[in-house]
Amino acid sequence: MINFAVIGTNFITDRLLKAAEHCEGFRLYGVYSRTDSRAKEYAARYGAPKTYTSLEELAADANVDAVYIASPTFLHAAQSVQMLNAGKHVLCEKPIASNKAELKEMMEAADKNNRVLLEAMRPVYTPGMTAVEEGLKKIGTVRRAHFTYCQYSSRYDKFKEGIVENAFRPELSNGAIMDIGTYCIYAASYLFGKPRDIKAAGVQLEGSIDGAGTVLADYGDFIAELVYSKITNSYQVSEIQGEKGCMIIPHINIPEEVKIRYYSGEEEYLFAGDLEDDMQYELNRFMDFINDKEEKGIHKYHEASLHTMWIIDEARRQLGITFPADLN
Repeated sequence: MINFAVIGTNFITDRLLKAAEHCEGFRLYGVYSRTDSRAKEYAARYGAPKTYTSLEELAADANVDAVYIASPTFLHAAQSVQMLNAGKHVLCEKPIASNKAELKEMMEAADKNNRVLLEAMRPVYTPGMTAVEEGLKKIGTVRRAHFTYCQYSSRYDKFKEGIVENAFRPELSNGAIMDIGTYCIYAASYLFGKPRDIKAAGVQLEGSIDGAGTVLADYGDFIAELVYSKITNSYQVSEIQGEKGCMIIPHINIPEEVKIRYYSGEEEYLFAGDLEDDMQYELNRFMDFINDKEEKGIHKYHEASLHTMWIIDEARRQLGITFPADLN
């Protein structure tokens, strides 16, 4: 049994705890919130015996084995390092950090304390993404990848009225590339590694925050187009185009369907399934790493996180988007 505490009492934590019902060995032990009433209300809802309004108190609790962090992005690094230095394993929401420098500090803390640090990039742990990985060898030499995720944010309506909520606040290390684009960028980093170079273009909104953008990643033998938006919707599919066929992934953020359309005209479904409560896959993988069932496999995810942050940092540099966290 692994005792978890959660930092963040929002909808994404709700989703994780619902998914945890499918995860053997998970126990919600503690809930942190800045206010005592919120911590107690949330703990009562999910049956957690302990609450905290102090991160120092949480870090000092020897009964906590692991911490799930779902706070605003600009807090991820400091909170993760604090928990890792206290001997806790950390599952941190995406994007895992504000920039690559923060991520390296987090990884150093994990190594120093012999703890597990993992980015909660949920699609990559699903059987749908496993099917994508296995299908790459079937489509021949890859020549182009096109990953797209564009979802109009309800918060954008308020933004246009002058009400700036967290999703559009650069001081929280937010914006389209961080919230939405990271799905496309992480998928490319996980499947293909670090590109030789990138070129970025984007739509910058008032207040030094991006609303939409495209990253063109140069992999030498092929290019990857990574398209994202919080101010429009898209109905395009994601694709990986090879010399023998094209792999089609309707939703890169929830790969519930993966198929290949070969140039012979034949179609092959690699995966089609319901990924309800899909956070169970990242949670189970995280617990496997804690239990040393897949000790070496974690490096692939660490490399993908590092490459993702490198791409985002460089894209933001090209777009002129700076976070306060970059100056620390």
